Amino acid sequence: MNEMQKHIIPEEATILDALDKINRLSGGAMTLVVAGPEGKITGTLTDGDIRRGLLRGTGLADPVKDLVHRRFMALHASASADERLQTMRRAREAGIRLLPEIDADGRLAGLVDLSTVRSQLPLTAVLMAGGRGERLRPLTLNTPKPLLEIGGRAIIDYNIENLARNGVKDVYVTVKYLADMMRGYFSRPRHGIMARCIEEESPLGTLGAVSLVNFPPQGHTLVMNSDLLTTIDLEEMYLHHISEGAQATIAAIPYTMSVPYAILTTDGPRVTGIAEKPTATHFANAGIYIFANSLLSRLPHGERTDAPDFLLDAIGRGDKVAYYPINGTWIDIGSPEEFRHASDLMQHHRSLTKLG
Repeated sequence: MNEMQKHIIPEEATILDALDKINRLSGGAMTLVVAGPEGKITGTLTDGDIRRGLLRGTGLADPVKDLVHRRFMALHASASADERLQTMRRAREAGIRLLPEIDADGRLAGLVDLSTVRSQLPLTAVLMAGGRGERLRPLTLNTPKPLLEIGGRAIIDYNIENLARNGVKDVYVTVKYLADMMRGYFSRPRHGIMARCIEEESPLGTLGAVSLVNFPPQGHTLVMNSDLLTTIDLEEMYLHHISEGAQATIAAIPYTMSVPYAILTTDGPRVTGIAEKPTATHFANAGIYIFANSLLSRLPHGERTDAPDFLLDAIGRGDKVAYYPINGTWIDIGSPEEFRHASDLMQHHRSLTKLG
């Protein structure tokens, strides 16, 4: 019996049948999907629905259709990607764990367990993983930096898991240094994602390798460094990108600078103010971007391009570039100190192994 069949029950089945079926789902999402004539879905049924029915006098021999919840949330085949995303958000807020996917004929096409997949972002993703990681030597002499282990897992694995939890399945990984090891790592699915490796023939900077990916003319693409540990909310970043109508959105982290001296404010030779040991907070580029594919189409194919230069050019052309502040963990593992810090963090905060 496949997973969908475990959750389907006909309207004419008894309440006792439903209780038996729910009991068999113990440990999983304890929700049944009720099918009417011709297999069309008419509603859902939970143990809570049954308890409330029994308290009202419904008998165990009565049919399921007497208790079916007909105003149920579902993901419909006719819905747009953004409509599906909003349905999933409403379901999470309502505490619903299982969402049925309904095809054009009204039949069950699939089930989405919101405890494992929290969203379905309509994004392509590109993880940049071609760097040599020279600042982390000797750790990277025989291992590409994205495959270094923290908390018993490769660094890049945390980012793949975050993509999977957000329903991003179209994933590319750009490789160059120790490319065979990277291709070997992604020779099988990771968290249900069969990522495709794209190899740079020569170093193409922090963004140039993205030009090697064939994107559809419409839509949006997430580009991120693969050696980050972060709890960034990709769904919120995507919605921010869309609501801003941006061509590009840069994830940003706050960076505070303190001056250990009293700083003078001047007007010519005249002092107009004194600030004692001031601090200033700026936003730093976190190495995570969402681009409109129409903007990425301007990348020169196979040429070295760095993200700051490309974004400055876009700003100069009048394209809207927004930023999204990260509220959570962000560690750029670029030095031995940062590697040790991330390892210690994982050791003392094992909950971070559930990033995203």
